[in-house]
Amino acid sequence: MNRLTEAGRTMADTVLKRVGRVASRVQEASRLPADVLEDDDAYLAVFDAPGATASDVQVRYRRGAVEVRIDRFREHHEGFEMRFPGRGMSLDGRARLPGDARIDPDAATATLRDNGTLEVRVPKREGAEGTSVVVEEVGVEDADAETAES
Repeated sequence: MNRLTEAGRTMADTVLKRVGRVASRVQEASRLPADVLEDDDAYLAVFDAPGATASDVQVRYRRGAVEVRIDRFREHHEGFEMRFPGRGMSLDGRARLPGDARIDPDAATATLRDNGTLEVRVPKREGAEGTSVVVEEVGVEDADAETAES
């Protein structure tokens, strides 16, 4: 390989890595998208949680909102070199519940679906204050079985 080609590759690698780091920081600075749904018995906060596992996710209820923190880790791929580190590794989200919401945060459940969706169900009741929520990981087959049982 000649020196000019090698220099070009080195510069391209450097540029890609820097652009990737900027893209990663932008993703980390942006809040996770979330929907808040309500039925007669509970609120459901739905977050996009791509590439997360249950052990990566922290969920808590604080000051009228469901708060989510995801600390993802990049898997090592044998024989591959990182060229473009574009995915954010630490992601945060917040879903504010209605101001008059009366919920039972201790009875909240969090389910991480195979499709990268995190669902936090917070039952309604009188009184509430901050708490943590345990995250359960559920596959598509498990979710279908839950739906069928309901």
